[in-house]
Amino acid sequence: MRWKQVYLSVATLAFAGLSHMAVAQTAAKPPIILDSTGAYEVGGKIISNPKNPAETLSCDHGYVEYFVPQKRRQTGLILWHSSSTKVWENRWDGGEGFKSMFLRKGYPVYLWDGPRVGRANWSCEPITYTPDYFDQRNFAAWRFGVTYPNWNPGLQFPTSDKEAWNQATRARYDEYDTLENALLQAEAGGQAIDRIGPVVALTNSAGGWRALLSAVKATSSNMKGIVAYETPGFVFPIGEGPEPQPKAPYGPHSVPMAEFMKLTKFPIQMVFGDYTDTRPIWKTSAEVAKTFCGIVNKHGGDCEVLKLPDAGLKGNSHIPFADLNNEAVADELSKWLQRKGLDKFAN
Repeated sequence: MRWKQVYLSVATLAFAGLSHMAVAQTAAKPPIILDSTGAYEVGGKIISNPKNPAETLSCDHGYVEYFVPQKRRQTGLILWHSSSTKVWENRWDGGEGFKSMFLRKGYPVYLWDGPRVGRANWSCEPITYTPDYFDQRNFAAWRFGVTYPNWNPGLQFPTSDKEAWNQATRARYDEYDTLENALLQAEAGGQAIDRIGPVVALTNSAGGWRALLSAVKATSSNMKGIVAYETPGFVFPIGEGPEPQPKAPYGPHSVPMAEFMKLTKFPIQMVFGDYTDTRPIWKTSAEVAKTFCGIVNKHGGDCEVLKLPDAGLKGNSHIPFADLNNEAVADELSKWLQRKGLDKFAN
């Protein structure tokens, strides 16, 4: 479906359930005017029923939802989550998320659900779902605090807002953090980028690992940059960096040098929030990111690590673009896009 000049009004946002504060925040901003919006599936395969080959299932595809502004920039943003698309769409308190922020700035935005996740959940293989008890684990993993309900001091989260916590506990799909699944999602993600055109991948958590794998397997040059918010997974050339661990969640994964060199053809920024020393996985990831960038740069690439506290932004969690200060986080991204020449408007 394509709609011309779609206006996302304040009234519409109010009916969507935003708080009065969030609506007031949006009211002061100009409307978002879209040239088109819609969605499509991409990638995947078709399998046949062994008992009746005439019966088939189309499965293991990804899902792209797109929003193209009327006045657009040349390079779009594909938002690659590792929880749910919700984290890109709104702050935890209902305020404006990166999706709307960057549409206002003129960037085409593409929300991505990889195979077997969210709106792309037809799997070609059997999947067993067993309810687990993730709420308190997410609290610690996303660095809201070490143990629930003891919030980190100065956290950029509305800690007294019960509905914000309710939104956070529900903002996650069931996922499979194995190399096999990451490669499956990377392949489909690459096909999506081939179809979309020039994009920068904005990723969160293990989405960064999948985007790196997608880039090294890519057949086009449409990947124009990666900004990875808190990735625990990395890709290294064979013989350099940490020892590969193909059985471990998030690797690291080694690839031939010819594939790794694709990561030197566009700029990369690895971003980490606050409190990383309180969780070993994120303290280690921030250090490995430095090693990764060092190897990329040694081979002629352009990679940097940004710790948000070093930029004067305190209190950010594992999902900084959904935090209360996400406008300041967005400003850092806008500066990077400008420095790298990725902010040019289309003619």
